[in-house]
Amino acid sequence: MFKFITSKPLWVNITVAVLSTAVVILFFFVSLSWITGHGKYDKVPEIIGQNVYAAKSTLEAQGFKVEVSDSVFTTTVPGLTITKQIPEGGALVKSGRTIYLTINRSEAPKIEMPSLIGFSFKSAALYLEGMGLKLGDTSYKPDFARNAVLEQLFNKQPIKPGTQIAIGSTISFVLGSGVTDSIMNMPDVVGLTLNVAKSKLALMNLSVGSIVAMGDVSDSLNAYVVKQNPAIFNEAIAGQKSINKIKPGNTVDLYISTTAPVKDSSNTYPQQ
Repeated sequence: MFKFITSKPLWVNITVAVLSTAVVILFFFVSLSWITGHGKYDKVPEIIGQNVYAAKSTLEAQGFKVEVSDSVFTTTVPGLTITKQIPEGGALVKSGRTIYLTINRSEAPKIEMPSLIGFSFKSAALYLEGMGLKLGDTSYKPDFARNAVLEQLFNKQPIKPGTQIAIGSTISFVLGSGVTDSIMNMPDVVGLTLNVAKSKLALMNLSVGSIVAMGDVSDSLNAYVVKQNPAIFNEAIAGQKSINKIKPGNTVDLYISTTAPVKDSSNTYPQQ
């Protein structure tokens, strides 16, 4: 082999070397263009709003690579819907380019339900919106705290603060309508259990104020009401009792004990 090279004139060897190098360089650039796909571009399809699986199938069929890079949550589109793509639809990119997708989660993330009792309606509604919750129906019942939140409801049932609830859930409010001008007789709840007394007062649109335990009370709901304030009767003139009056929306304080009270038979309460 070396003899073949040395037997040729120097200029021939130099020429062969230059031509060989030129061929190698030319082949390199030609193959590089083929390897990198230089000059070959494809138009990215618009896939926002499509299901991620259908969109992925479409992209891969056109030679693109697909990667889900992020996820968000919104209630305005179904789960697993594409909300963003990079590059955007209509862009011209090299063949085989990776398309990055952002999709809407299939399940809503959960948050803790806040306590909005006592908030004004406007403040509570803004709080819900800021947490990604929806405002449902509002209803009213007599209470001196006009337009204040008295109850927070989910699926028509009270929801306790701290309960895990999905973003996008609907919360309804029961608001105070203010104290009305109507007047009614003070109800008699002495001798009832606290649970029954609360129900009776609620039916009359009255709220329970303070609950004061008389002695050691471990089970308050089954304890007996031994005193109420306002009382059933007043005695402005000695020996002359009259029934106290109360407006819907007002509160009644209750005193409870584990021992049922002995009611004074002289305090005859008229049928209501």
